[in-house]
Amino acid sequence: QVQLQESGPGLVAPSQTLSLSCTVSGASITTTYYYWAWIRQPPGGGLEWIGYIKYSGDSVYSPSLQSRTSISRDTSMNQFSLHLTSVTPKDTAVYHCARLDRTTPFGRFEVWGQGTMVTVSS
Repeated sequence: QVQLQESGPGLVAPSQTLSLSCTVSGASITTTYYYWAWIRQPPGGGLEWIGYIKYSGDSVYSPSLQSRTSISRDTSMNQFSLHLTSVTPKDTAVYHCARLDRTTPFGRFEVWGQGTMVTVSS
């Protein structure tokens, strides 16, 4: 059974870097045809895809966030991480990690972490 768990600080100061980790159990993040994604939902807003890291280790980011986003991984710990720089209060959101199954047509976010609330504030 695949499970994902987000972790990291719930409060980040403006202009600083938001860093979160996602620990994966029940599957390897290097297994082919799966991407490992970060998605967020601000209060009262919709879901926004941030980016993902492929099984190969290559990363792809949303154009709107690309300049501030880095997704990396630690295969020895079966974890992948999000780093979002220069944050503002507009980055306040519930952040989810998820597995994207690319073997199905158009892909599907089949497994989600429970999400973690991150507030950007002084």
